Parts: sequence; C-alpha cells; structure tokens
Amino acid sequence: MSDLIAKTAIDRRLADILVPVIEGLGFELVRVRLMGGKTRILQIMADRPDGGIGVEECADISTAVSAVLDVEDPLEDNYVLEVSSPGIDRPLTRLKDFEVWKGWEARIETTELIGGRRRFKGDLAGVEGDEVLVTIDEGAEEVTIGLKFDWLSDAKLILTDALISEMLRQKKVSEPAEGEFDEIEEIDGEEGDEPTPETKH
Repeated sequence: MSDLIAKTAIDRRLADILVPVIEGLGFELVRVRLMGGKTRILQIMADRPDGGIGVEECADISTAVSAVLDVEDPLEDNYVLEVSSPGIDRPLTRLKDFEVWKGWEARIETTELIGGRRRFKGDLAGVEGDEVLVTIDEGAEEVTIGLKFDWLSDAKLILTDALISEMLRQKKVSEPAEGEFDEIEEIDGEEGDEPTPETKH
C-alpha cells in the first residue's frame, strides 16, 4: 500500500478494511483520507480498473463500506463518509497510474529534496522499474528524469482543456443537449467530481 493511497497509520488501517470491500464490488481504491475538524470526514476515492465510475456506483460503494465500518468500528468519534470518483485532475497514487496517463501533464511532489527541489511539473513519460519518468523543462531544453515511486508525497494530473476533452471522449459524451448543462463550475480542491451524498456516522 503506497503512502499516496493511504498516508497516515489510521488511513492505512482503514485501507486494509476497505480494499477487500471495494475490490469485491469490482472497483479499486484510489485514495483514502481521514480529515480532521469538528466533524471528521472520511474521504474515499474509487474507480473502475479500466476507469470510469458514476454517482450510483459511488453510492453502492458507500453503502457497502458503511456496513463494514459499522462492524469493524475503527473510528471512535462520529464522522462523515464521502465516496467519490477521482475527478478529471485525478490524484496519481499507484505506479500503474503513471503509465496509464503517460503523455499527460502532471504535478509531482517528493518527500525529500531532489536536485534542490521538491516540486516537479511536466509530461508523464511512463515508468521504468520502480521509477516514475517525467519530462520537465530545464532552461531551454526538455529533460526526462526518473523519480523513485517511494520518494513521492503527492502527484496529480493538471487540469487542461486537452485533458477535459480526452475525458469527455473516453466517456463518449457528445455535445450536451440544450439545457442539459447550464454551466460548468470549477471547484478548487482535491475532491472527486462525482461525490455521493454525505453519510453521517
């Protein structure tokens, strides 16, 4: 289990409980985060192995996960459960993600300084062994560097017009019918784009 999927000890414990449930439904766990605050929020991102998950499927996952968490009871305090898709500018949490999204622009952060920096922005160039390859601008030229997957603390795709167009093409969404969408609201944050209604525990 990579730290990108589950960062903290409690996140990893939750992931151990959640993975069999989510995979049993035919999906994959992309990320789990228990967020602090007055009421804690348990955020779960899931997806199909080949990509594409809808609101109803997130609701199915939420129902199944709630039932298991009620039995296992890993959290003492009340919390709100949120299940969502990874969204268009999805987090990259598994080594295979960097191969699947090869050619797309991403923002990557590392735990330690690598060549004097922790933040890298460039086009994904796939993977080689346990390294993520990314092509970055170094002055006037482009250089492809390798970052060990274990070094990464955060990674996500950058939202671009090209990426939005590709996601729409993959979903086989044609031009929306008149009145089907009035406007597109850009939401800043790390939530997926199709959250289920909140479930309080």
